[in-house]
Amino acid sequence: MAKTLTLVSPQTPAQWQAYYQLRWQVLRAPWQQPQGSERDDLEQSSFHQMLLGPQGQVAAVGRLHQVDNDTAQVRYMAVAESWQGKGAGSRILQALEQQAVQLGMKYIVLNARDSALAFYQRQGYRVVAAAPTQFGITHQRMQKQLCLAGSSADWQQWCQSLQQTWHSTIPLSAYMQLQIEQCDGYQLQCTAPLPPNINLHQTMFAGSIYTLATLTGWGMLYLQLQSLGLHGAQVLADANIRYLKPIRSQPTAVCKVAAVSGDLTPLAAGKRVKQQISVQLFAEGELCAEFSGLYAVLPE
Repeated sequence: MAKTLTLVSPQTPAQWQAYYQLRWQVLRAPWQQPQGSERDDLEQSSFHQMLLGPQGQVAAVGRLHQVDNDTAQVRYMAVAESWQGKGAGSRILQALEQQAVQLGMKYIVLNARDSALAFYQRQGYRVVAAAPTQFGITHQRMQKQLCLAGSSADWQQWCQSLQQTWHSTIPLSAYMQLQIEQCDGYQLQCTAPLPPNINLHQTMFAGSIYTLATLTGWGMLYLQLQSLGLHGAQVLADANIRYLKPIRSQPTAVCKVAAVSGDLTPLAAGKRVKQQISVQLFAEGELCAEFSGLYAVLPE
């Protein structure tokens, strides 16, 4: 699977040659385009990523370049045939999104072939317009939000409201002493001390881990609704969690805007909406649990 691959930026002449070769093989050769057509004049100013197998073979590649002060664009996503459907494309895309966040970008855009729409929709992208047709293939312009709308003052105010909502309407959150650690617009971080959430093994109770993750995801949904000026009844429809390591110290639950998928805007028209949200829990720098929840918002 893709986790066995090594993520790198091409450095050596051999890596660059292999990087562009896969681009050409997947994105240009099937349409009888010459080698060299897989490059453009933005290569030097772009961020490049590739996944390498154990023998150095290239499994997937992708590129990111900055469009304006708020937006970056993904281009030239290509996955070798033997690695398609194994998570390689998702891993490249996540690395490019992380770079966009580091650059302070608020949005990512890309032009997707119709055959790739479902893949990008699962990654949280939505169609915003038609894109130019290329080689006779229809493309759609897609966009993903990386940062909450609003200012740092807005985020602070919404977090205060969120904290009050938790403690006044969900008594368990107050007993757990669940607190918001930080919200910088790109991610929400929440925590809860170990003593009120400890089990007989002197580690964090699994139910507390689940609740911390659930409420962090619920909190991200709440913040998104605030940023869009929308309101509704938030409920958890389905979820799963992987407990990877015991938690022996105070954990931090992290939920990134980039780790959510689902369009909330139909709520303004009185329609029920859903959103898939991922949360990771860390303790002492180690990933201890991974949570994925499907949340629904019911119009009021």
